[in-house]
Amino acid sequence: MSAFLRPVFGAAARPAVRSFSSTSARGIARVQIIGNLADTPELRATSTGREMLRYAVASNSGPRNDRVTSWFNVSCFAEGKLRDFLLTLPKGTTVFVEGELSLRAWTDEEGRSKTAVNVLHRNLEVLRRPYSAPRETPEAEAETEGEHQEHQEHQEHQQ
Repeated sequence: MSAFLRPVFGAAARPAVRSFSSTSARGIARVQIIGNLADTPELRATSTGREMLRYAVASNSGPRNDRVTSWFNVSCFAEGKLRDFLLTLPKGTTVFVEGELSLRAWTDEEGRSKTAVNVLHRNLEVLRRPYSAPRETPEAEAETEGEHQEHQEHQEHQQ
């Protein structure tokens, strides 16, 4: 074993120790998403009057000929320059988002139980800005707009 790897593999794993804190430990669900902004982030006010940014990220997975798009609703309580920066990001920007997951359950107008996964934004990195060139075909743009409209309708029911 090389001298470089010995410290890594030679030592027994240390148990995770939490730094001093006055609060009790709690579980947390974290997520990392790479995808495209479905639209420009939107500034809203919470029921308490606090400003909140909301945006949706579309992430594709699966083989090239059978892609599946997953939509993630992200909430962010950024202030100052970070908030201003996020508000300038255009639709189609490829981003890397880290956040905490939460599950919300409700009953719709027809009495059906619904659930939604929400992401509380902790970090965002811009990976690529959208091209200014037009999309491939009008049909592809119409399909994407239709998917986004369905996602928007789902988002409205959550609120």
